[in-house]
Amino acid sequence: MPVPPTHTPARTPTRTFALTGAAILLATFVIGCSDSGGGGGAGSSGGGRDSAAEAAQRTAPSGSPTDSSPFWVDPDSDASDQVAKWKREGRGSDAAMVERIAAHPQAMWAPGDYPRPPISEAAAQARKAGKTLVLVAYNIPHRDCGQHSAGGAHSADFYHQWIDAFASGIGKAKAVVVLEPDAIGHIVSGCSPKQYEDERYALMSSAIDRLKRQPNTKVYVDAGNPAWIPDASKLVDPLRRAGVGKADGFSLNVSNFQTDKASAAYGRRLSGLLDGAHFVVDTSRNGAGPYGDGQGDAWCNPPGRALGSAPTTRTGDALNDANLWVKRPGESDGTCRGGPQAGTWWADYALGLARNAKR
Repeated sequence: MPVPPTHTPARTPTRTFALTGAAILLATFVIGCSDSGGGGGAGSSGGGRDSAAEAAQRTAPSGSPTDSSPFWVDPDSDASDQVAKWKREGRGSDAAMVERIAAHPQAMWAPGDYPRPPISEAAAQARKAGKTLVLVAYNIPHRDCGQHSAGGAHSADFYHQWIDAFASGIGKAKAVVVLEPDAIGHIVSGCSPKQYEDERYALMSSAIDRLKRQPNTKVYVDAGNPAWIPDASKLVDPLRRAGVGKADGFSLNVSNFQTDKASAAYGRRLSGLLDGAHFVVDTSRNGAGPYGDGQGDAWCNPPGRALGSAPTTRTGDALNDANLWVKRPGESDGTCRGGPQAGTWWADYALGLARNAKR
C-alpha cells in the first residue's frame, strides 16, 4: 500500500490576519494545505542544533514562552486567540500550554484567490518588527490529487496571476516561501495524472522566477519527506525540472511527523544529489516522531503527537538553513479521527501537542 502524500492539509482558516476595510472586501480566505502522509520530524538534534527541549520550551523569567528566532510571530493567530479565551474562562494551565504554540512563528498559508492583501498586511508587520515572514504558496492546479485539500488554481493563466499577486504582497519584506507542498511528491508517487506534469513543472519554475524578483525573498521547493519517497534519487530530475537550481533549496517534512534526525539525513542525501542544495525542515509537530509505522493514514491527526523543536536558523548543519513551523500546530489535517475540516483550528488537538512536548 503506497505511503500517502507528504503533508497535512493546510487550512481554510476562518481568520488569519486582521485586515482593514478594502482588504476585507477583496479577500476570501481559503487557505490550502495538502494531505500527505510522509514526513514530520521528531527530535534528536545533532551538532549544535537546538534540542526540542531547548527550543520549544524556552521560557522567559516570568515563565511565559519566548521566541528568539528571526521569524515573525503573528500576534493574532488562532493559538493566541485560544490562549486569551481560556485565560478569560479561568483555564490558566491550559492557556499556558497553548501559549507554547502562540509564542512561536508559524507559516502563513496564502489565501485562495486574493493573496496580496493579507500577505501585504503580514509583510508590513514583519518589516516593522524587523523579522522574516514565512509563507506557503499552495495553489497549484489539480492540487492534492482530489483528496482533503483538493483544489488550487483553475487554470495555468490564473496561477501566474496568483503568484504575481503573492509576490507583490511580499514587497521588500524579508520572506521565506515554501513552494507547493506535495506538488513534486505527487508526480513522483504517480498520484498526479501524467497529462498535468509538464504544466506543473513549468508553473513551478515560473513561480520561482517571479518570487525571486522580490529582493529579500528565499524560495524552497517542497520535496516531501523520507517516509513518503524513501529513495531520494527519484526526486532529483523532477526537482530540477521544477527549477530547484534557481531556488534557495528544498523543503522537507511539511505537515508531517518524521524526526529531525531522519529529515536531516534525508536532506543531506538529497542535497548531495542536487549539487549541494540547501534545505529547510518542518518541525512543527514532530516531537514524538511518526505515528505507528508511518503508513496509511498515519499523517492524519495522529494521536499522541507533540510539538517539535521551535523555529530556528541555528540548526548546527551547514546545509539545513532553518527549522520552521510550516504546518500550523493545532490545525486539523482533515475529518479523520474526529477532526474538523482540513485547516480548521482544533483546540483539543493543539492542547495535546503542547502537553506532549518535551520539557
